[in-house]
Amino acid sequence: MKIRIGYELVFDCPKPTPMILTLKVHSSRAQDLIVPDHVVATPPIPIAAYFDSYGNQCTRIVAPEGILRLSTEAIINDSGLPDAVNPEARQTAVEQLPDETLLFLLGSRYCETDPLVETAWQLFSNNVTGWSRVQAICDYVHDHIEFGYHHARSTRTAWEVLQEKQGVCRDFAHLAITLCRCMNIPARYCTGYLGDMGIPPPYGEMDFAAWFEAYLDGQWYIFDPRNNMPRIGRILIARGRDAADVAISTAFGPSTLKCFKVHTDELPESCASPITQIAL
Repeated sequence: MKIRIGYELVFDCPKPTPMILTLKVHSSRAQDLIVPDHVVATPPIPIAAYFDSYGNQCTRIVAPEGILRLSTEAIINDSGLPDAVNPEARQTAVEQLPDETLLFLLGSRYCETDPLVETAWQLFSNNVTGWSRVQAICDYVHDHIEFGYHHARSTRTAWEVLQEKQGVCRDFAHLAITLCRCMNIPARYCTGYLGDMGIPPPYGEMDFAAWFEAYLDGQWYIFDPRNNMPRIGRILIARGRDAADVAISTAFGPSTLKCFKVHTDELPESCASPITQIAL
């Protein structure tokens, strides 16, 4: 299947402001792009790219004084297959985990493990380990947290999600990640595009989505406690310890986000019309 993806962000800065953006499709999916997701800036400004320590494609800019519009329109090929499910996947003992996964056992800014260890072991120590344990964590988070965009708060931690019992998709992911780490399962935060393909209406407001990956039986598997079901058309942008590592924009100075729009739609098979962009 072919999916049209894109966004529009409008910033208002009182003075020139350096920014880091994490908006480009992850390098693991770059070969699937039919029309690349170039960042288009209005007015035109210099744009530099680099890879961060997690392998995410990042962009550096200096937003000018006044209004800056950033956007992209891209088309990507997708298998159309739902997220992989492997109930037989086993949990790996900590001493046997690859070195590169150990970071994702530790607490982080939004995933503070220390206050949740006792709770995690009380809730999930009796579950079969491996896939069943991670799925039990996702079931718990899905059933105990109320979703709503009006609940969004950029400072909410996993501990606060558990106490407040409400949040948006990033909060669902943060709590599930933290509970997995408390149970000695490496878990990492993911953000990207996730449309409503394969889901009956009514459809919710479109936004960038958050989910996580758990390391089981030698590989990373996708889990989505917000939706708690395999989905199709999931397009990864970035991975990290938590949302702090993959913020769509980090401004080093005052700025106001005046407009924020995201879209992701399946295209008819006959439609692969190129989109004209200015590559910066």
